[in-house]
Amino acid sequence: MVSTFSVRSLTLMAYIFVFPLQGCLLSTEPAPEDRYYRLQILNNPTPLPIPKFQGIIEVERFVADGVTAGRPIVYSEVNTPNQLKEYHYHFWTEPPTIMLRDQLVSFLRHANIASSVVTPEMRVRSDFSLTGKIYRLERVLGKSSFAIIEMELSLRRPETGELILLRNYSHKGPSNNKGVAGAVSSLKNALSTIYSEFLKDLLEQKL
Repeated sequence: MVSTFSVRSLTLMAYIFVFPLQGCLLSTEPAPEDRYYRLQILNNPTPLPIPKFQGIIEVERFVADGVTAGRPIVYSEVNTPNQLKEYHYHFWTEPPTIMLRDQLVSFLRHANIASSVVTPEMRVRSDFSLTGKIYRLERVLGKSSFAIIEMELSLRRPETGELILLRNYSHKGPSNNKGVAGAVSSLKNALSTIYSEFLKDLLEQKL
């Protein structure tokens, strides 16, 4: 037969262990909501009356290092520029190697730069091959934070191997306010500037 003392002891132990556990469960905050961002060109160029390149330009999927190529948005700090970190809960809608490639395809189509601008998925024979390499696509934190894009763009004739254009592009903008969303806005400006410079360089080429 269980004594009254034992019952009271068991009840007291239940209060001691169960109620604090319930308090912890009730006080647990939900995880922050994931946020997704597009990186889009701000303004389309004025179409050329006649394409500069008579033929098909194929734009290959861009390349980048493992961190920059991922969907989590990347940042670094001014004092440790070679150390990259990923934001939690902040992601690109697509891998940057695809997203920036597709934005360039759309930009060049609007510019009417060639008879056609395609991607490899279309499986057509191209007259020109356009490649891109992303070196930096990040927010840099410091006293004066900024967002930066650095990339290499090139155009060549695949049949002959002739290199028509090869250049590195870099642009950055302030990113002190509005957190990650502000950095994405600065990156949109940077990408628009780089693609406009690239289009200008293409138009200056002698074929």
